[in-house]
Amino acid sequence: MAFFVRLSLGAGGDMKGFDVALGWPSGTVGELDHRRLKTPSVKLRSATVGAAGDVVYCIDFRVRSPNANCYLSSTELHSLEHFLLEGAQRLLPDNFLSIGVMGCQTGFYLTLLNEGRAGRVCEVIAAILEGILEARCVPYACIEQCGNFENHSVELAQQVAKEVLAERGRWLEVL
Repeated sequence: MAFFVRLSLGAGGDMKGFDVALGWPSGTVGELDHRRLKTPSVKLRSATVGAAGDVVYCIDFRVRSPNANCYLSSTELHSLEHFLLEGAQRLLPDNFLSIGVMGCQTGFYLTLLNEGRAGRVCEVIAAILEGILEARCVPYACIEQCGNFENHSVELAQQVAKEVLAERGRWLEVL
């Protein structure tokens, strides 16, 4: 039987110093008012501690501003998802659990095991985006590995990667 405890959030989403110790700006953890979010941004959404002490971190990688009528197209979202999947598996082989597309088409959820340091997470995302700029094709974009293999564009993924990398110095400025 699995046993999980969600780390307690204090006022303003502060994880009682836990977020700051990992390098996340205080008051930016958890669910935030989407009207206030800056993009692109990377933030700690949650951390869940298992019975054995392992921690599952959910990272919010926001590429587009919510409710601003500038969403990622399905092709951009799909292609970036494939690049993030391949890159996270390669760069964080002991920590990567999953990548999830935000249904609102503004970004991704990255789920990691025992790796929640802001600096490391941003470093890995940057490396993946830099790799996209040099890519000639989208990973796993073939009929054997993708349920919609024709819905990809390396050029669109490169355009988004370039835009997001241009703002790298502000990724942790969530609010």
